[in-house]
Amino acid sequence: MKYVRTALSSLILAGLLTGCMYPQDELSQNRVPYEEQITSVQTAVNQFQESNGGILPIKTKEGDTPIYQKYPIDFPKIVPQYLAEPPGNAFEAGGIFQYVLIDVETSPKVKLFDLRIAESIRDIRMRIRAGGYPPYKERIGENIYTLDFTELGYKEPPFAVSPYTNHNLPFVVSGTGEIYVDYRSDLFQLLDDTSHQLNPGEDIRPLLVEDSMFVPAYSLPYTIDPKTKEPIFLEK
Repeated sequence: MKYVRTALSSLILAGLLTGCMYPQDELSQNRVPYEEQITSVQTAVNQFQESNGGILPIKTKEGDTPIYQKYPIDFPKIVPQYLAEPPGNAFEAGGIFQYVLIDVETSPKVKLFDLRIAESIRDIRMRIRAGGYPPYKERIGENIYTLDFTELGYKEPPFAVSPYTNHNLPFVVSGTGEIYVDYRSDLFQLLDDTSHQLNPGEDIRPLLVEDSMFVPAYSLPYTIDPKTKEPIFLEK
């Protein structure tokens, strides 16, 4: 009987330890992008589209939603018929990534963006609303400015971590108060390594997406300077 009690106690303790460890392990898994997860979602999207006369499993967004956030995947439409469950790193499963589609008119492709960027932008917006207006600092493009983050109460300027280079990317603001991530440094590095023929006036953001799992979320259009060939904001 003593042996049974000891064994039972060991099993309960092991179960408790496993229960304590699992959420932490799950948390780390929810923060990592995996190519096979994107592949499995892509397969499910393709099968859904084929079975539904070309319709895509996406949520409806407003017409003026930025292109890289415009087509989020609606997982209830593909789970469980085409996919057993949403990937663990998807927002719908408690993860930090939003699964979206690009090139929906031609060849729909599954990509990700990090929702922690959205959280940072939400915080900046709240501070701006509390102050009444954006504290513009320097004009860096047509209707695009840097922000005086000290006036917003930040000890250090907030930043977004680039999914392409892991560099810290600054936030900028439009004349209407919209907050964006500035990807110029990523594009500058990419342009150094690319052999693409690019034309001034052409949006060059697809270069970031081409060989990556990620879209440049909360980005503005960019093009190349006709003289320096460096990335600049695309003026309307």
